[in-house]
Amino acid sequence: MFRLASPWALVLLPLVLGAAWRMARLRRRGEARIPLPMASARLAIPRSPWARLERGIPWLRALILLLLALALARPQSGTTIEKTSTLGVDLVLALDISGSMRAEDFKPDNRLAVARRTVDAFVAGRPGDRVGLVAFAALATTRCPLTQDHEMFRTLLETVDFAPRDQDGTALGMGLATAVNRLRDSKAKSRVAVLVTDGVNNAGEIGPLAAAEAARALGVRVYTIGVGTEGKALVPIDTPFGVQRQSIDVELDEELLREIARVTDGEYFRATDTPALEAIFETIDSLEKTEIESSIRVLYRELFPLLLLPAVLLFLLERLLVGTRLRRIPA
Repeated sequence: MFRLASPWALVLLPLVLGAAWRMARLRRRGEARIPLPMASARLAIPRSPWARLERGIPWLRALILLLLALALARPQSGTTIEKTSTLGVDLVLALDISGSMRAEDFKPDNRLAVARRTVDAFVAGRPGDRVGLVAFAALATTRCPLTQDHEMFRTLLETVDFAPRDQDGTALGMGLATAVNRLRDSKAKSRVAVLVTDGVNNAGEIGPLAAAEAARALGVRVYTIGVGTEGKALVPIDTPFGVQRQSIDVELDEELLREIARVTDGEYFRATDTPALEAIFETIDSLEKTEIESSIRVLYRELFPLLLLPAVLLFLLERLLVGTRLRRIPA
């Protein structure tokens, strides 16, 4: 898109043309002449190229003024802040970052790494959605508020890592409640929370079912995803002898996750490997959509330097010519 930031400057164009015509007339009137009777009939003296160039000086000055007037109008390219309507949902992902997500049963990576990668691909495929991110272990924190800036979301998603040892635990209720709170002021018809966990609720001041009831009251549908294999899984553990992998029992409260989904009219999924987790997010990708309004902001790029630079160069050329080869003798 092209525009002039100061279009009023275009009123100077007629003045520039008038000034050029006036300068040309004054220059012709001011030419020095020595009358030589009958010389023109006897001699055909060719006009010098410098003389022809000298006659163009007024128009060179007019061109300089024209370029300056156009530069003063500040031509710009780009677009402005516009309201746009897109089809999408408001969706917040609550991601478990407790120590059990270190389990390496989603080969070749651990559960958290696979979950991050799958969520990233999921969000990339839904450009019309506003998305947010909550990470939880014993505590829950908002890592990204609802936004349509998916680049920012993906950057923040990459920084999500396991909770410190003193904050380890699984506060399902707190994670879900924080996600639901981010959706409280949403105007979208379809508001969704996706809860990804591999454990059993064992921390937090808000119970999972209480958070589910709050979600239902606000019209937020919750999809729950239980990740990990059943039984035992290899988990890297820091020891005085370095990182060692130990086989530990892993638990998943599927009954609770099913109940959360049922209360909120959502659905529960179980992912025991990477393809299964990807398929789950493909299913969620088929959610209903609603029209939302958003603002897109792109800054204009100034183009006046492209006019100002030639004007300066032509001015220097004019000064050089008038001060040297085309210099006039004062009358």
